[in-house]
Amino acid sequence: MNKHFFIAGPCVIESREKVLYMAEKVKKLSEKYGIDIIFKSSFDKANRTSVNSFRGPGIYEGLKILESVKEKFSLKILTDIHIPQQAEIVKDVVDVIQIPAFLCRQTDMLVEAGKTGKIVNIKKGQFMAPWDMRYAVEKVKSTGNDNIWITERGTSFGYNNLVVDFRGMRIMKELNYPVIYDVTHSMQLPSANSVSGGTRKYAKWLAFAAASIGVDGLFLEVHNNPEEALSDASVMLDFDTFEEIIPIILKHWNITEEYEASS
Repeated sequence: MNKHFFIAGPCVIESREKVLYMAEKVKKLSEKYGIDIIFKSSFDKANRTSVNSFRGPGIYEGLKILESVKEKFSLKILTDIHIPQQAEIVKDVVDVIQIPAFLCRQTDMLVEAGKTGKIVNIKKGQFMAPWDMRYAVEKVKSTGNDNIWITERGTSFGYNNLVVDFRGMRIMKELNYPVIYDVTHSMQLPSANSVSGGTRKYAKWLAFAAASIGVDGLFLEVHNNPEEALSDASVMLDFDTFEEIIPIILKHWNITEEYEASS
């Protein structure tokens, strides 16, 4: 398998049937292109803009569905938590516990996730400088857990907008942990008109750029019908687009890897 990896899946668990359908597609792409793809979906979207927005099935039903994905397709699983107590609950099902960007400074979240011994993927807050992520890393390390990833997902730029500073990903690589670029979430126009909008059409170009600067992994939310998705409909990719860009991303990774080896 390629040393780089993808994280992919629907934003939120909409139903067991939909998740298993999309997980099968993820598994086939992983096998076809010889690359690890970690399946991602959330049991609860606790930070939706509106109180009326769909959040998911909840932690217990959601974990049953994610466990089915693991058993049926032998995929590694990533999901996010929103309160410290959830870390202990999810640890027996998931391979990667994700700390949402808005919560990346919450000490109890980071410490409880670290105590599980699982990989902890810390998403850099939209308000955070890349060099300040060392403090979040140190909180997880304080538990004796050195299995840490750091994810860039864009930086707030005025109201309802995000920009991506590609220097930040190289800066975070100096912390000597895998760095991931969250492609689709950085396409968001946050909290615009009660739901987050987005600019999906730029996603593939920023994915190519991130692979070219040497990120270790790419995070892309994908859906069989993004326009009808119950969360992040404006930024998720369909599976045809995802497959279209995989071989191009692999080429960018290979070129950058060859350059780094010769430097």
